[in-house]
Parts: sequence; C-alpha cells; structure tokens
Amino acid sequence: MLARAEHAPPAAAPAFEARDLVLDYPTARGPLRAVDGVGFSVESGERLVLLGRSGCGKSSILKAVAGFVRPTRGEIRVRGRPVSGPGPDRIVVFQEFDQLLPWKSVRDNVAFPLRMAGTGKREARERAAEALRKVGLERAIDSYPHTLSGGMKQRAAIARALVTGADVLLMDEPFAALDALTRRQLQEDLLRLAENERFTLLFVTHSIEEAILIGTRLHLLSAHPGRTIATFDTAEFGLAQSSGPRFERVVREVNGLLFEAAEPRETADV
Repeated sequence: MLARAEHAPPAAAPAFEARDLVLDYPTARGPLRAVDGVGFSVESGERLVLLGRSGCGKSSILKAVAGFVRPTRGEIRVRGRPVSGPGPDRIVVFQEFDQLLPWKSVRDNVAFPLRMAGTGKREARERAAEALRKVGLERAIDSYPHTLSGGMKQRAAIARALVTGADVLLMDEPFAALDALTRRQLQEDLLRLAENERFTLLFVTHSIEEAILIGTRLHLLSAHPGRTIATFDTAEFGLAQSSGPRFERVVREVNGLLFEAAEPRETADV
C-alpha cells in the first residue's frame, strides 16, 4: 500500500540555486548583458565550479549569489529563500590578498565576523584559533597581515570564512595570483577541508585543470554574454586522480567546448 502523501517528509531545499538568471549592467549606451538565462541547483556538500573565458559572467554570477548584484530576471535561492542582499549564510573569499584588517592580528581578523555577530570575545578567539589550526596557520595566530605571504593571507581568509559556519562558501579566483607551488598546495588543502567540513562551495576560476580538480560539478559558460555550454560531473577527480589519461581527456574536451564551440551545446556528462 502506498504511503499517504501528507505523511511523506518534505524534500530538502538545495543549498543554493539559480533559476533563469539574467544579469545586466548599466552603460551609457544602455544595459549590457553579462549573463543570459543561466540556471543550476547545488546540494549541500557539492562544489560547483564556474568556468569560462574572460567576460563570460562568472564573477557576476558569484556576486549575485552573494547578494551584491540584483538579477534583471530570474532568481537565486539559498535553502529555498530568495536572495535579496548579502547575508551571513554566504561568505566570499576573493582573489585579492588584502582582505584582512591590517591593524588586527590574524586571530582577531578571523574572530572579527563572530564579534560583529555578537559572539563573546573569549569564544570568538577560541573558535578563530580552531579555524586557523584547520588551515595550518596555528603558528601565525598572533602575527599581523603585513608579515604573511600571499598564500598565508589566503589561508587566513579561508579560516575567517569557515569560522562563521556559513551555508555557502563563495570563492572568486582565490588562488590565481599565487605561484604554482603555493597554488597547488592550497588546492589540496581546500579539498581536504571540503572533505572534513562538508561545506558547500561555489568556485570561480579560469584554469581548466583547477576547475576539474576542485569541483564535484563543472558548469561551462560561453563567451559574453555568459550562457550555459555544458555541465560535467567531476566528482571522481581529486587529489589522487589529478592526472592520468581520463583526467587529460576531460581537460581536452572542456578546452574544445570553451574555445571551439560558438553556440551553447547540450549538457554533457563525463
């Protein structure tokens, strides 16, 4: 006998989603379309990577999810609630190194959003210390930002994002300005944190290899204005599968779609 519908548990809302998202920017000649009709749905613990050529609207989409940009059409929802502006359920890590307050120690920088939310000083500093331990910065806890390398500053920014317990972590080219070795180390650290903390991630990058490595799902965008070209399931790849014939085949396929396809393609799964 079938269960009565009214006793079935309600389906959980996605961690975040975009529906028919259109983003325009005002110019002297009228609205300039940056993103045209993009949609996706991301469950808790997934890592969605936006990948495309410069000007395809990747960062604009991330800013819209953060609540900094209002859609021209469509909507963004976080846990089923429409996004109308920035909120504590989403936190952004940008590419720029100077995201930390220079007059505060590393620990106090990480504790800052907790203090602003009303958390007591002692508890905030304890939670900040734990977050810094998770990103490998326990030895720099009392240092000041000007003494840190670029990679250490990004670790501190990630710790500050983790300590808030936000539903969604938004990262806009966070490793692009780092040298190759530091970038690789932080990619590996981010994957380990994602496995341990199970946070939901929206990640923007220009690097095909980084996109496949970081994401459980890859969303390809066409050149300006950004439209969906294809999506790829990349959950099988990670620290132990970041090379080899299959990884290289996906790199070539994504490269071909980005640089050879003039029109949007049907969704592809790998």
